[in-house]
Amino acid sequence: MKYIIYALLFLGIAACTSVPITGRKQLTFIPNDQILSLSKQSYRDVLKDSKLSTNELQVQRLRKIGNRISSAVEQYLKSVGREDLIKGYVWEFNLIESDQLNAWAMPGGKVAFYTGILPVCKNDDGIAVVMSHEIAHAIAQHGNERMSQQQIQQGSALVLDAAMMNKSPETRALAMTAFGLGSQVGIMLPYSRKHESEADELGLYFMALAGYNLQEAPKFWERMAATGGGAPPELLSTHPSHSTRIKNMEKNIPKAEAFAKKQ
Repeated sequence: MKYIIYALLFLGIAACTSVPITGRKQLTFIPNDQILSLSKQSYRDVLKDSKLSTNELQVQRLRKIGNRISSAVEQYLKSVGREDLIKGYVWEFNLIESDQLNAWAMPGGKVAFYTGILPVCKNDDGIAVVMSHEIAHAIAQHGNERMSQQQIQQGSALVLDAAMMNKSPETRALAMTAFGLGSQVGIMLPYSRKHESEADELGLYFMALAGYNLQEAPKFWERMAATGGGAPPELLSTHPSHSTRIKNMEKNIPKAEAFAKKQ
């Protein structure tokens, strides 16, 4: 058992990388080619099973904004010697017909918007708020980090189960349940919220690099909050609350604007 623990610790130390701009240390030990291959196939599957928008004006508008932001980000990463983060990336921006107020990104630059979120975006700057957030997820390797965390969680569960081998079935079941709840609420969910907050922050920097109006960011989230709909307590959610996001964005906008002026 101790060798498994040593291996996990060594793996964590060896795979420690950092997120650009924020400088946060992270664990990303899934091979990049494996991540990109999985992402490409998953993205193709989603597009195949979805109804793509036939509104060519909206599609081209989305792609124009996505290309403008991704190009600005790539130029910045190359200027600071972090082009390794976009190795193998092929940016794609697609619009899916759905009432969902959502957008998402996969590793490798695979981005999708749902038509339902466009009225909330309201204008090009609003679309840029969401687009830069999704691009930030891809640049910050959040997909790789999440998969790496899940592997560590699964490995830790195996270690705990082995350590409890001589205990009664009831005791083992109770320990595994406690571990599952504790790791989810105490580790996985906070990390998910951290990723969302980090994507919000990076998104502001990316918007600024691309020349969009950062003041639209808190306004977008005010509009999202106004759409209503219940949400779980922030402690049990994968995302920060709307009020937390707005507060953090208002704090980070001046820093992002100053950052862009220096580039």
